[in-house]
Parts: sequence; C-alpha cells; structure tokens
Amino acid sequence: MQPIRAAILILSDKGFTGEREDKSGPALKALLEGRAEVVSVEILPDDRERISSELCRLCDGGGVDVVLTSGGTGLAPRDVTPQATLDAADYPVPGIAEAIRARSMLYTDRAMLSRGVACVRGRTLIVNLPGSPKAVAECAEVILPVLGHAVETLRGDAYECARK
Repeated sequence: MQPIRAAILILSDKGFTGEREDKSGPALKALLEGRAEVVSVEILPDDRERISSELCRLCDGGGVDVVLTSGGTGLAPRDVTPQATLDAADYPVPGIAEAIRARSMLYTDRAMLSRGVACVRGRTLIVNLPGSPKAVAECAEVILPVLGHAVETLRGDAYECARK
C-alpha cells in the first residue's frame, strides 16, 4: 500500500491569533509518525465557512487520504467544526464518531457532550477530534488501527473486507 497522506487542521480562535500555543497538532503529528505522511498542518479560527472551504480544498486536491481536525467539537456557540465538516461531506461515517465517544466515555462522562463527526468527501476521510492533546491521543487510539483499511477502501484497493 502507498503511504497514507494526512492533513491536520487545528480549529481554535486563540490558536489562530497566537493567544494560545497549539499542542494538539504536534501531538497528533507524533501519533501519526510511522503510520502516515503528514503533508499539511494548519490552524484556522472557528469560522464555519472558512473551515468548510479548507476541508473542501484539502479533499478536492487529490493528494490527501485523511484529514484529522482538532478542536471546535463542543457545545460552545463558536464550536462549529461538526457543522462545517458536514457542509463539506459527501456522506457520513457515523461508526467512527460513535467509537470515539464510546472510548472517551471510559475517561470522562463529558465525552457525551462531544459533537465530533466523521465523513467522506471524494476519496478522503475526515475525522473530527477534540481539542486537547490528551483527548487527541485517546481518540487516535480508536481510529489508528482501522485507518489503513479505510484508506485502502476509499482508494479502491481493498477488495476483501471480511476478517479471516
């Protein structure tokens, strides 16, 4: 299989303006080491149209297999990542978000307040993760084992999905 090409999109007003140092992006990049080539790391403000537009650009360019977002998945009025992601989506992949929330509930009951989604645009998987480095690591544990198969399937290279 060709290497997985990943983009990381951090969504934070304070991170974008430099008021807060982003730590989830570097944490996510480290977690992907040896599993994916990170081709892009960007920070954007919590702006629905801007996020959706950037997701479309990353997916439609043809060079990214997966976009992992971090931040903007809570209940605050500025938390618009799920809405922006669905604006860019061709179709949802609810099992990923369900699995992330189920695992996160083992660590905190506040996980049920996460609104993160997962979807596909074109041949690119998009997954919303929470904004903290600790939560990013916990959630990455859930998706990393299936990431290769998801990418193979989206590329059209996986012909047998059943496990032996």
